[in-house]
Amino acid sequence: MVGFRFRDFVPEDQPEKGFESLFKLFMQLVTITSGDVGEALQWLNELDKQYGLTDDNYGMGNFIDDLKKKGYIDENEQAKGEFKITPKTEQGIRKSALEEIFGKLKKSSTGNHRTPHTGQGDEQSTDLREFRFGDSMESIQMTESIRNAQLNHGMESDEFMLTEGDLEVRENEHKSQTSTVLMIDISHSMILYGEDRITPAKKVAMALAELVKQKYPKDFLDVIVFGNDAWQIEIKDLPYLQVGPYHTNTVAGLELAMDLLRKRKTPNKQIFMITDGKPTCLKEAGGYYKNSFGLDRKVVNKTLNLAAAARRVKIPITTFMITSDPYLQKFVEEFTEVNQGKAYYSGLKGLGHLVFEDYKKNRRKTL
Repeated sequence: MVGFRFRDFVPEDQPEKGFESLFKLFMQLVTITSGDVGEALQWLNELDKQYGLTDDNYGMGNFIDDLKKKGYIDENEQAKGEFKITPKTEQGIRKSALEEIFGKLKKSSTGNHRTPHTGQGDEQSTDLREFRFGDSMESIQMTESIRNAQLNHGMESDEFMLTEGDLEVRENEHKSQTSTVLMIDISHSMILYGEDRITPAKKVAMALAELVKQKYPKDFLDVIVFGNDAWQIEIKDLPYLQVGPYHTNTVAGLELAMDLLRKRKTPNKQIFMITDGKPTCLKEAGGYYKNSFGLDRKVVNKTLNLAAAARRVKIPITTFMITSDPYLQKFVEEFTEVNQGKAYYSGLKGLGHLVFEDYKKNRRKTL
């Protein structure tokens, strides 16, 4: 007889203490500390004191030795006794961010971005249509075609009949390359009021970079940061990214992003901008024009002009606003309308999922 047996719940034993459990925490901490190994290990020691992460069989000294042996940290040649992370760790951080934000993605063949154009394409879609002259025999879906024959002729004849009108084929999708510029705000407001906004932004950038590298190797992803000025950074530099005592020069960021995209010979181009504040700065001859109080007309107008310029060359801008200030939302709405792009207002927790979903949606567009 099948039934259920009930008993008292007994929690599972604590996970085995060792390198793997400490390493996961270390990777999170070294991201938060912008690649500072010493500070990350200090925090790990404090957590060990509070939660008992190590025991007599495996201590923090053993963990540090294993980090060196496995090639995750090296001694800093310029400062003896200090450690720095290695390229192996940089890649590990990107992979960790990808798993944390996007989940474990199954590997597939070399992927490119789908467009809405169907026909004799590169990859099958989920859409079916009636057979047309010139379609390959391989594209005919036999199960659906036989079902149509039974529905269309089954009641009229004792013999099975299959006509051209019964045939259905699977649509194919053409694929194209996409060029994306990811803009990250590193102004002082990204750590203002005790809220760390830069770490989630870094994780999203690293996860997106690893996603493109693994699933869409023919695509281009450039990352730029903007404060008083804007400059391009390498993917490998993302773990070390820090906020500075900067204002927000959105104009400089957009100008650099558009310059980078002009050099890309791909049909699909887009800009993703992660920010938490309004534009407050412009670079002019002789210095900087700054105004942090309200929305400065001069700064706003130049920013909107660039949004319109991007629209004219078919570069949509998707803004990820990690703040809920209605005053700032009004500016973002105007910016988005001028560019005919998109805007999301997100907390830090949902930022990665929004970026991922928008990237997936844009794979299906020819802009």
